[in-house]
Amino acid sequence: MADNYETFVKNLGHEFSRPELLKQALTHSSTTRDRILSNQRLEFLGDRVLGLVMARVLFSRFESEEEGELSRRHAALVRREALTRVALEMGLCEHMVMSKSEEQAGGRGNPNLMADACEALIAALYLDGGVKAAETFILRYWSPLMDEDLRPPKDPKTALQEWAQGRGLALPAYMQISREGKDHAPVFSVEVVIEGFQAAPGSGSSKRVAEQDAAQAMLAIIEKKS
Repeated sequence: MADNYETFVKNLGHEFSRPELLKQALTHSSTTRDRILSNQRLEFLGDRVLGLVMARVLFSRFESEEEGELSRRHAALVRREALTRVALEMGLCEHMVMSKSEEQAGGRGNPNLMADACEALIAALYLDGGVKAAETFILRYWSPLMDEDLRPPKDPKTALQEWAQGRGLALPAYMQISREGKDHAPVFSVEVVIEGFQAAPGSGSSKRVAEQDAAQAMLAIIEKKS
């Protein structure tokens, strides 16, 4: 286990001068009563750092694309599915620190927890080594995702709308269910309804992000029924 951890740290491409930041990034809130000591605050920062780095990389790499195309690429590369894929690729789940009850509940295989820890890890790299350290890590693990398909992807809301229109159905209807969290870090919950299917939930740091998440969930439901 120690050898695995040393390899994991080496693959980050950065030697931490403040190793406590790395420890915090890997620590789930189930292990401490003081959530400040968990990776939750780092998630918030890591999400923004990833967004900035990816925006800069895409702006330079796809010089002929317009704002809408770049936005769709960006959304696909910073969403939870991409973060989870990176977490699995680097073996992050093996080194997450969580309570026994959380682990027994399947925490190590929980895509949301893996994505959260990945965001927190990016924040730790940024705080310890600046943008360069975070960017080196992001380029290493996100470049293969950028190379998979050189066409800008459609965002989930657009794809769902086109699917409905192609079948003569009413457009998807989005409803906000709740808004929780603090003013600086809100969490929106929405549902999307489309004829013939159960409502699909979504959540995110803005209403727009939550709607995209719900649309993605609905597309997954549709695919299963196809």
